Amino acid sequence: MIPAPRRAPHLRRSWLFLPGADRSALLDAARSGADVLIQELEDFTPAERRGEARGLAAEVYAAWRAAGVLAAVRVNPLETVGGDDLRAAMAGRPDIVMMSKVARPEQVVALEAAVSALEAEFGIAAGSTELVPNVESAAGLVRTAAIAGASARVTGALVASEDMVADLGAERTREGLELSYVRSRFLVECVAAGVLAIDCPYIFGDEAGAEAEARTARRLGYKAKSLVSPGHAPSINRVLTPSAEEVVRARRIVAAFEAARAAGRDRAEVDGLLAEVPTYAAALRLLARAAELDQASRS
Repeated sequence: MIPAPRRAPHLRRSWLFLPGADRSALLDAARSGADVLIQELEDFTPAERRGEARGLAAEVYAAWRAAGVLAAVRVNPLETVGGDDLRAAMAGRPDIVMMSKVARPEQVVALEAAVSALEAEFGIAAGSTELVPNVESAAGLVRTAAIAGASARVTGALVASEDMVADLGAERTREGLELSYVRSRFLVECVAAGVLAIDCPYIFGDEAGAEAEARTARRLGYKAKSLVSPGHAPSINRVLTPSAEEVVRARRIVAAFEAARAAGRDRAEVDGLLAEVPTYAAALRLLARAAELDQASRS
């Protein structure tokens, strides 16, 4: 059987972290609706259960792929126990390898070399495993573009919340003001590097708060958000997908602008908005994203 093509990086809206040794939670997550499922071998897995978690990789990733979901793993840094994490995970052929606490591009170069060697060892198509470094410190934040550009395998990068707040010596709040600059700068760095920026996870339990934070992320420009509660996946996907109303309005903008241009005018007025070239381009982008997400949901 020919495997289905992977959902394109810019269409991966929700990235769900799951406790690495909880087999039931890992398998159940395939029904969460999240676009990417992540077996977390770092903080979500106690050190004494890491061996057990590694042993679940092949079964879990196969189940996720059978459900049409991207299979990812987050390993510890290679300087610690990440090498053992990576070997066990690669035996299960993950689509994506994430690594925690990346602060230097050299760490990505080393990860790429290790993944390449394991692809060859396990008979995995060379270059098929994507890398998504996790930036969790001030040192990593100011090097994000270099980190994202350190390997052609890097298709995205994720910014952390809790470790970042701790590194900054900030106070963690539901409102997230302490991460405002971090999230904005990280997005700019990722866009400049041409990779998907994945927003930090919402760690509180309420769905309303998760949805509100996702809306803030979208306004900033994010197309993807990480999460730790499976129940938050539907609302995050909904926020990061153009609504029917937005599609209708975008079509009106496109039609009005094209009609104005055909009549020799430089702009069109739609609901009090003066639609110019940037507005028209934004409407086209929204329509394209809506169509791509609709197609992805059907495949």
